Amino acid sequence: MTRFFGAVGYGEQVMKSPGIWGDVIVEHKYYGDVKRDSRRFSEGQSINDDLTVNNTISIVADKYAIDHLQAIRYVELFGERWKVSTIDASRAPRLLLQLGGVYNGPEPDPVTP
Repeated sequence: MTRFFGAVGYGEQVMKSPGIWGDVIVEHKYYGDVKRDSRRFSEGQSINDDLTVNNTISIVADKYAIDHLQAIRYVELFGERWKVSTIDASRAPRLLLQLGGVYNGPEPDPVTP
């Protein structure tokens, strides 16, 4: 079993202007294990095949992760952000995050020194 340390991205809803809401991405770092490690290419409408990972990441959840399950958007793995397709919270304090395709949503604001 491979060890994991990386970022989990949360989309927090904020009001950008009156009546307009949007996600602001916040990242938190977690330790855990890679329970399943598999990849597949699927033919799509584009020239290149789409890469999908079917990895399952088990993280040791903190209070923030448990309170914000619905806001989890992605996991950073192999230097890329991958969409979280399924969350299994039945093994608390661990969360099982099943990954899917590449995440193309909003990104966290860069930290300015």
